[in-house]
Amino acid sequence: MPTGAPGARRNYVLLSAFLFLFFFAQAVAMSFLSIWLKGPMGLTGVEAGTVFSANFIAAMLCQPLYGYVLDRVGLKPRVPLFIAGMVVMCGLFFPFVYAPLLHADVVVGAAVGGLYLGLTFVAGSFALESFVDRVGRRYGFEYSRARLWGSLGYASAAVFSGRLYNIDPGINFWLASVAGLLLIPIILAAKIEPDAAEQARAQALTPKESLSVLGQRKFWGFMVLILGVTNLYLVYDQQFPVYFASMFATPAEGNVMFGYLNSAQIFVEAGMLLVAPFIVMRTGAKNGLLIAAAIMIVRIGGSALVDTPLGISSMKMLHSIELPILAVSIFRYIAYHFDSRFAATVYLVGVSFGHSLGLAILSPIVGKGYDLFGFKTTYMFIALGALAFWIASCFALSTTPRTDARGRPLDEGEQAPAARPAAAN
Repeated sequence: MPTGAPGARRNYVLLSAFLFLFFFAQAVAMSFLSIWLKGPMGLTGVEAGTVFSANFIAAMLCQPLYGYVLDRVGLKPRVPLFIAGMVVMCGLFFPFVYAPLLHADVVVGAAVGGLYLGLTFVAGSFALESFVDRVGRRYGFEYSRARLWGSLGYASAAVFSGRLYNIDPGINFWLASVAGLLLIPIILAAKIEPDAAEQARAQALTPKESLSVLGQRKFWGFMVLILGVTNLYLVYDQQFPVYFASMFATPAEGNVMFGYLNSAQIFVEAGMLLVAPFIVMRTGAKNGLLIAAAIMIVRIGGSALVDTPLGISSMKMLHSIELPILAVSIFRYIAYHFDSRFAATVYLVGVSFGHSLGLAILSPIVGKGYDLFGFKTTYMFIALGALAFWIASCFALSTTPRTDARGRPLDEGEQAPAARPAAAN
């Protein structure tokens, strides 16, 4: 619990509660999306891939705007309020808009659903994480310590979401709306007071300045890992619940077991979010990124080799180790190598937009692979591609020393780059 800057404790508690409820809503709305699409909606693997592709295309269009707006408004909570409002509409959107459109025309349904899900849960989650990281650097608390409550929220939903899905998928969507209603008073109760000079610099930011990061070599070196390894991992994970459920006697049993496993995995993930800052502090952000990416490759390749419920469950649990190391490493890498004015743009354009661009392209291709070759063979191809990008990332990523939560070097005598003085709040 932070005790440094005035208001740190209050803001930490409220933002932790906000992330808990947001990721709770994301879990109940999105965890079984692939099963919902291929079950009640009756879509094929290619059609489901098209829907996921539409989600990420829509998110891709929103992410640069989210990034610029976050950098422009600084610590004002306008983006979290907007996302909370979108979450509130979840219970109405899925049964009364999304499902009828998918039945009538998959392409139209995918486009409309992609806009909503992209804004709310895909690009929206990245925008919230960037906002919390910025507030954490202002008030002196580690992003991962607040983010762990998001994992606990996701895990809490996963405990019962499988059983509720088997009763009626609509129950999960209405629970997401209830969580959204609670998000609004929580973010309004936060007392986030930006540094006057920092806020003035943020409000003076122009779109041209914001996009200047695209001309930096370090940005594109960073993107080798994001566009390569992490995108392949995410497209592998999209329809993983379907493959997992196939390991059981009935899909219903598999859905329930996936909910339980998802919950266990996320509780472990929450504990790892406490440990990850110490790991990355000792390894440096570059090595942290490479370690996390290596675990991703092991999980993808391992899923192609195991053929029992216990084996595939062990592969799922690797996510609880990889994600915390990746999240902390990404924010520390950005804090060290880029000006703080552009932090949200780097994260939303580099990480979030990069993911959406890659997934928009890869989702239909991998969906076709599942239909033609099955999960195991497709997983092996994905693992080999990710390994090639991991090797390239060893050379493309910029060297990063051991740093604190604000990106400041810890090694004695280590000097930050010229742009770094502006990166700490």
